[in-house]
Amino acid sequence: MLRWEYALLVRRREASGASEWRLSYTWYSPDGTRQDVSALGDTAISHLNRAGARGWELVSTEEDVNNLEGTTEVHRYYLKRPIPEK
Repeated sequence: MLRWEYALLVRRREASGASEWRLSYTWYSPDGTRQDVSALGDTAISHLNRAGARGWELVSTEEDVNNLEGTTEVHRYYLKRPIPEK
């Protein structure tokens, strides 16, 4: 039986001044660890391509822009890959 493991890539865009924005990317691994991967790329596509090269497949996305001031955007990219059989 094929088994899967799941991971999450979160892109945050936050206001950091009158007209400045800060962009960050966080990778949530299947084991629950969290890693700031912002330095590895400046676009979601670059991060998704890097994950794809490691066997991850994008299965769903979600966007959250629910604050009143419009100062934060959160995009979530849900990924999966097969767990190798032992």
